[in-house]
Amino acid sequence: MHENARLTPLGREDLIRRLEAGATPRSLARDLGVSVRTVYKWRARYRKHGLEGLRDRSSRPHHSPSRLFPEMISRIETLRRERRTGEQIARELGVSRSTVFRVLRRLGLNRLKRLDPPEPARRYERERPGELIHIDIKKLGRIERVGHRITGDRRDRSRGAGWEYVHVCVDDHSRLAYTEVLPNERKESAVAFLKSAVAYYARLGIRVQRVMTDNGSCYISKAFRKACKKLGLRHVRTRPYTPRTNGKAERFIQTALREWAYARAYAHSRERIQYLPRWLHDYNWHRPHGGIGNKPPMSRSGLSVNNVLRLHS
Repeated sequence: MHENARLTPLGREDLIRRLEAGATPRSLARDLGVSVRTVYKWRARYRKHGLEGLRDRSSRPHHSPSRLFPEMISRIETLRRERRTGEQIARELGVSRSTVFRVLRRLGLNRLKRLDPPEPARRYERERPGELIHIDIKKLGRIERVGHRITGDRRDRSRGAGWEYVHVCVDDHSRLAYTEVLPNERKESAVAFLKSAVAYYARLGIRVQRVMTDNGSCYISKAFRKACKKLGLRHVRTRPYTPRTNGKAERFIQTALREWAYARAYAHSRERIQYLPRWLHDYNWHRPHGGIGNKPPMSRSGLSVNNVLRLHS
């Protein structure tokens, strides 16, 4: 219903009641702000169809002489699945290109990539903590004051504030995470973070064996390769343009953005960084994780109850 509609279905019923009470069409048209012809139209519909005639009708035409038959639409779909172009289909079937493209768009086949079935999700999980850790980086805008997303004022922007780089690491089996905010994503920062992450898991009694990263310049550098060799790690890289291979790190980044980075109005980046350890502790020790049966990641760390209590105290 249009927000400025003069007559709603209830208003049309009121129009009919006033007509039957003796009001003239001209006076009703003047009172309701519609034309006399409109009053006559609704009275005629009421006399023919009753109250049902006062409901809105579809604007679809009763006859569509140029509409394609279902057989023609099916033929267009068949040819498209043979990877024919829209122009080839139009030429073979003797219809216009615009008609073919309109049908293909309606069928969701206007792009060739949609003809291929989606690749099934390949889920995997290592058997023990430390067998594989996933590492990735997320770039965040530095905060100098509360921004326009919170205040609603476009003038509240921190132009030229720069960037911060959140280096994240997630254990494949337990989903235990380790995170640091570093000033860049260069090889020196990547190597330093790798050493800190391995040390973090070592404090929990977890020996890291493999590390998976994407093909970022810092990860394919000689410095990172030497660091992996020195730490006794096997470096596994994802296929190019296939971020889902490193999906556990990608998923953790989404959670961190939603529950930490963008969860509150921070006055400055320092405040956001200071809140990170508290949030990360809650994520590892208390927050239920849907991928491991709604249990916190620490429950899969392999630590004994005594060690867990000692580390948590």
